[in-house]
Amino acid sequence: MANAIKNAETGLTEKQTALVEHLVANGGTIKRAAEVAGYKEGESGRVSASKALALPKVQAYMMQRVRDELGVKATLAVHQVAKLSMTAKSEYVQLEASKDILDRAGLKAPDKHMHLVAGDIKVNIDLG
Repeated sequence: MANAIKNAETGLTEKQTALVEHLVANGGTIKRAAEVAGYKEGESGRVSASKALALPKVQAYMMQRVRDELGVKATLAVHQVAKLSMTAKSEYVQLEASKDILDRAGLKAPDKHMHLVAGDIKVNIDLG
């Protein structure tokens, strides 16, 4: 029932939805994703799946699913970096994790650059 509602909202077929879901969740080849999604086996299924993936509505759905997946993974990554900054055995790892947290919060230490300018500058403008 949930897939039927999702398909109605996105305008995708069940095969297209299953194809995208498999690719986002598992990666792998289009051929394998096509088989899992119910496309014909072999080269014809891969070609049909490739054509489906080229459709704008399928691409839009895939990008949304990728964004959703990245959002979940980013939350887990933030917790892992915070945990490393507090509990890592290596002080170096704690320091680097702490610097990474500060950097991502917009509190990065300014880069140290040494600028040396030497020489004469001469500019000639001919308006005639």
